[in-house]
Amino acid sequence: MLAAAGCTADDSGPAAPSPSGEAAETCRSLHDRLPERVDGQQRITLDPASKYTAAWGDPAIEMRCGVPRPEKLSPGSEHYNPTAEAAEVNGVSWLLERRDDGYRFTTTDRVANVELTVPGEYAPEVNALPDLAESIRSSVPRRS
Repeated sequence: MLAAAGCTADDSGPAAPSPSGEAAETCRSLHDRLPERVDGQQRITLDPASKYTAAWGDPAIEMRCGVPRPEKLSPGSEHYNPTAEAAEVNGVSWLLERRDDGYRFTTTDRVANVELTVPGEYAPEVNALPDLAESIRSSVPRRS
């Protein structure tokens, strides 16, 4: 359940991934450095709480850390696309995937994959990315 002062939601928050090793440590570090606001939206409390998820606003902008590498970026997978749409925002490279209502962004070159789902209500959805750049750059090292 998403819960925040003055906000009630009937749907559950983002499903928590289960990273291990370096990715898990990295995600816990990122969680402690996340901003209070993303695209003008206040961070909300998630129930159940997890060091691998965070959310802002209503409808929620949802972040998950330690997700599997997207198939579009995995050679040999059915959906591999070496020319998939990507963007670099303030030093963080993101895969851009259009969804029915908004976008899903996933980091492309970090030791832990960070995914951000932004509802269409916040269009242009890319406006959420600069707010996370500093936290990601300082917590999630580039893959070597």
